[in-house]
Amino acid sequence: MIQVGDTLPAATLMEYVEVEGNGCSIGPNPVDVAKATAGKTIALFALPGAFTPTCSAKHVPGYVENFDALKAVGVDEIWCVSVNDAFVMGAWARDQKTGAKVRMLADGSADFTKATGLTLDLTSRGMGLRSNRYSMLVKDGKVVTLNIEGPGKFEVSDAATLLAQAKG
Repeated sequence: MIQVGDTLPAATLMEYVEVEGNGCSIGPNPVDVAKATAGKTIALFALPGAFTPTCSAKHVPGYVENFDALKAVGVDEIWCVSVNDAFVMGAWARDQKTGAKVRMLADGSADFTKATGLTLDLTSRGMGLRSNRYSMLVKDGKVVTLNIEGPGKFEVSDAATLLAQAKG
């Protein structure tokens, strides 16, 4: 399992972009994790699935609401990672009104999630292999803080906790 001090695994996430610009074409675009985190501070949070109750009601809204505060303490980007396809993440971004505040990144085949060791098997609930709920502060591709939730919990991966750690 990934730990504080580790480098994020080499992986490609997918991002659905609705508006063409900044070198991004409309539709799913690959995001090379190593390249996208180089020289940046990223507030990364992951969750079991788009449109799920806790994720939609609390997790994503908290990061959207804390965007300005996270930027003020040096966070360059906020990433939401989920084992869903890019089209679902794009639709969820519209629903959650994440705009340019939170990058909604799809880990469709769970390659990134498996490489971090932070998987959650929800096969018995008909959801297959998903990501555990967690947050991390990443600087230049290295994990600085890591907050992993216990099963069914939402206590330490919220935006307020990561904001307090980023201020630290």
